[in-house]
Amino acid sequence: MSRLYLITPSTLDIATFPAALEAALQGGEVASLLIATEASSDMAFQRIAEVLTPIGQAAGAAVMVANDTRAAGRAKADGVHVENPAELADALKSFQPRNIVGAGGIKTRHDAMTAAEAGADYVFFGLLDKPEGAGVHERTLEFAEWWMPLFETPCVALAGSDMASIDALAATGADFIAVRDVIWNHPEGPGAAIAEAIRRIAAADVEAGA
Repeated sequence: MSRLYLITPSTLDIATFPAALEAALQGGEVASLLIATEASSDMAFQRIAEVLTPIGQAAGAAVMVANDTRAAGRAKADGVHVENPAELADALKSFQPRNIVGAGGIKTRHDAMTAAEAGADYVFFGLLDKPEGAGVHERTLEFAEWWMPLFETPCVALAGSDMASIDALAATGADFIAVRDVIWNHPEGPGAAIAEAIRRIAAADVEAGA
């Protein structure tokens, strides 16, 4: 059954966001938290990572930091998520085997296979730097459907801003479903959103086994 991979909003207020994060994590099991937020400076981003990492870890989530090995190390995160394929080799050398290294920025099947062969702990399908549509991006869905029956390296696939997008990804059997706007913009709050996402994944698992 797919597990949840929660991504921080593209922008946040570090004074108020920790409470929203704690509420989300109380909604149900989140396997991983990716800190991928714009910041005014490297120091500001490092501060965000240092504040949010222990919150995620206390809830049992593996905490990843996007594109900043220094911030990941200083925050004592569980790993680093690399969006630039050219930087993957250095991250693997610096962080493995003690920490997780995820590979994003994947645009082709060749990119995904190259990252897996290099030793990435997971491959990420979806574009973090683009606004989310309501549904799963067509390429993301295609990648997940192609990857799952063929490869052992886990994949993470990014959902859209509508809850129904989780259903589509869960049907692929993707190891992890990445959720962002669908959680933070939920009208009933992030805790209720996480709970609903987990219910949808469980329902898809039951349907697949029927």
